[in-house]
Amino acid sequence: MQNTSTILKEFRSYLMLTIGLAIGTLGWTAFLIPAKIVGGGLTGIATILYFVAGWDVGLTSLIINIGLILLAMRILGASFGIKTIYCVLVFSGLLTLLRPMFSEPVVSEVMMNAIIGGILGGIGAGIVFVNGGSTGGVDIIAMIINKYKNISLGRLLLGMDVIIISSSFFLVQTSSIETVVYGFMTMAILAYTVDMVISGNKQTVQFFIISKKPEELRKSVIFDAERGLTILHGTGGYSGEERKVLMVIARKSETQEVFKVVKQIDPDAFITVGTVMGVYGQGFDKIKI
Repeated sequence: MQNTSTILKEFRSYLMLTIGLAIGTLGWTAFLIPAKIVGGGLTGIATILYFVAGWDVGLTSLIINIGLILLAMRILGASFGIKTIYCVLVFSGLLTLLRPMFSEPVVSEVMMNAIIGGILGGIGAGIVFVNGGSTGGVDIIAMIINKYKNISLGRLLLGMDVIIISSSFFLVQTSSIETVVYGFMTMAILAYTVDMVISGNKQTVQFFIISKKPEELRKSVIFDAERGLTILHGTGGYSGEERKVLMVIARKSETQEVFKVVKQIDPDAFITVGTVMGVYGQGFDKIKI
């Protein structure tokens, strides 16, 4: 049973990786590259080489990624490397397959291409990061830094992209101040979207539950909702009665499951729910300093 659950979890993970890669590729091939907007990251480098020398974007990305993948496997672990290899192969293949289909951008307005391409690229990259993968390139460098320092992936990517986009002004003949500005706009939107996708997935809530059936609720939260909890001892301000207060920390996506458990055991329980800025420890994020 456990093996089946593990297989389904891995299947879902790779399915989400594929969806994220497809969304990101669409942003690049249908909006950014046809509009001659040079974005950041390894794809931005490959795009510059495409404009300068006519090299295939997907194949160039694949070749440059080989060394970085080996670095990722050494520092971030073999499982990360396996998913990264999968992502790099799929992303490179999709770039090679889809780029010739869009000789012209989907929309005529350059700014709209920058905005839509940045949003799609950010959503795709965010989905890939959340599911433990990477499209390679500077993503790998950003995740290595993020492993040791508590700096958001979006900020790291944005900082490295400044250098790549700026270089396009001197290397690409068709580049202008306007296209460079659009490139910066695209990457700012992409970085912000990445952070929104990741923070939305990691958003955490804190429950304080006061019930007349604390022991039944304790067992149900632990075994049915599969969440840990802490029992606090409180005293009623008006009644003076001793009460047990259950404190539960859960992902936002698990909120309904906790409510369901409480409603089944004690529909009259008093509950407060608050958003927590950060949770560090077992089952959540690690402290990075």
